Amino acid sequence: MNISLDITALRCLYRSGDLTPLALVEELLARMAGEDTHHIWISRLGDDALRAYARNLEGKDIASLPLYGIPFAIKDNIDLAGLPTTAACPEFAYTPERSATVVQRLIDAGAIPLGKTNLDQFATGLNGTRSPYGACRNAFDPDFISGGSSSGSAVAVALGLASFSLGTDTAGSGRVPAAFNNLVGHKPSCGALSTRGVVPACRSLDAVSIFALTAEDAERVLAVAAGFDAADEYSRPLGPHGFDFGRAAGFRFGVPMQKDLAFFGNAEAERLFGEAVERTKTLGGTPVAVDLAPFLETARLLYGGPWVAERYLAIRDFFDAQPDKVFPPVRDIIAGGRAISAADTFAHRYRLRAFKRVCDAVWNDIDVMLTPTAGTIYRVDEMEADPIRLNSSLGTYTNFMNLLDLAATAVPAGFQNNGLPFGVTIIAPPHQDGPLLHLASRMQQALGGKLGATAHALPPAESLNLLPDGQVRVAVVGAHLSGLSLNHQLTERNARRVSTTQTAPKYRFYALPDGKRPGLIKVQDGGISIACEVWEMPGSQFGSFVAGIPAPLGIGKVELADGSIVNGFICEGIGVADARDITEFGGWRVWLNNQGK
Repeated sequence: MNISLDITALRCLYRSGDLTPLALVEELLARMAGEDTHHIWISRLGDDALRAYARNLEGKDIASLPLYGIPFAIKDNIDLAGLPTTAACPEFAYTPERSATVVQRLIDAGAIPLGKTNLDQFATGLNGTRSPYGACRNAFDPDFISGGSSSGSAVAVALGLASFSLGTDTAGSGRVPAAFNNLVGHKPSCGALSTRGVVPACRSLDAVSIFALTAEDAERVLAVAAGFDAADEYSRPLGPHGFDFGRAAGFRFGVPMQKDLAFFGNAEAERLFGEAVERTKTLGGTPVAVDLAPFLETARLLYGGPWVAERYLAIRDFFDAQPDKVFPPVRDIIAGGRAISAADTFAHRYRLRAFKRVCDAVWNDIDVMLTPTAGTIYRVDEMEADPIRLNSSLGTYTNFMNLLDLAATAVPAGFQNNGLPFGVTIIAPPHQDGPLLHLASRMQQALGGKLGATAHALPPAESLNLLPDGQVRVAVVGAHLSGLSLNHQLTERNARRVSTTQTAPKYRFYALPDGKRPGLIKVQDGGISIACEVWEMPGSQFGSFVAGIPAPLGIGKVELADGSIVNGFICEGIGVADARDITEFGGWRVWLNNQGK
């Protein structure tokens, strides 16, 4: 069978009856047979265990299980009950009795776990070569690195062995491998996915990440996997995202100043980044130059500050007892954490606070930032010959992310002349996961192409709304229209205009006696369409906005010309007793412009 593993395709086949989970498992067993030349897997579930997962879905309602029969891979620092968790160190291995919270959520939603994937040992690295299980090889050219540390998770999806996979991302481990293997890699807002059952790298910064073939698939997985976990001290609910810049007709995107862009001699990567900027402009984005210097300074704290001590703390007992069992580059990095004092820790935390204050101000001018995911890619032999310096360059645009509490999505952005993929990353403040994935979808569609390293074409986009938005839409017909006297009551509440439209042809329109406001009244007969604007504001601001509306006006339900229903300004019937009927003008602006004529 030549089945695409994107979630939409699989669900369509399941619903039609043309595919069953058991038949898919048999297909995947055939695909995974033979030698693992890319060094993807550390351990896999046995054939009978996979068939048991598939049979367990028989007779269950597909509609009630959002990930029904969807196969996924798991980075081997995340627990799957019954399989060893090694963190790419055989001597460290243990076999958990229960799965990590995030894994169990996915299984409960119908997903089928396939096994545990290779990684840079103890999730320390961005290249995929630091593993005693072999250097994980790029899905497009095995002479090149896969990216890391979530190396096997990315390559499994890119080669069509899994629909999605879980990685972790503390410094870029869920984005760099996505870029190098033509995937979407989403690093959620910190705390959105529980890290209970995950071997820590830097516990205060760790995030479980998602590799997917499409942005829509990543959104589906995130919607299932996210959720507050009281047993994880760093867990927090994924909050409403507010303004959806990912679907807006216009948005502002930050682009690093030329002085801050580094491609390490890779002219092809520089060309493709320039094309990505131009492509984003065609989607309605307005570029804004951003000084990336404070972000880059923040990034240097990750391996030059106390967070290295946190890596040491995570495996201190094992590391002190068996340091010779740790991969040499990883050992050298983690050993540096022993000498960091409490005073050093506080000094660096103070620096981080100062950097964050400066970086946070950038979001006053932009909705989202666009950077390369990595400035270049290296051959496996190059990386093994110079592991520290080359690995450091891979983290240029990723290492600052969790220190600054940001969310990010890596998106495919074309191919170099040598056939290797290039990717960009879009970045936003926490809880903006929905808008990031919506913009990622538009960017992916604008580029087109194939899914991962497979021959399957990118499917058409889907308009998903699976994550909390926290926004309230309000139709305005009078003084709150753009440029008029009360519009500031919207803008000062961070409202954005969504559309300029008309109501359904069911309304009469009146100029109230004070001459400053109109009244909109729905009628059974004799109504027409009235010009209006629809604005969107955070739900947290909606109450104070409504409280300030004087009688006889209020907020009710207004029907728009397209048949949709939104909150909007309406008027009590008694309020138009002495008002002038101005319905014939079709809107407040036209009425204002015709007064005195």
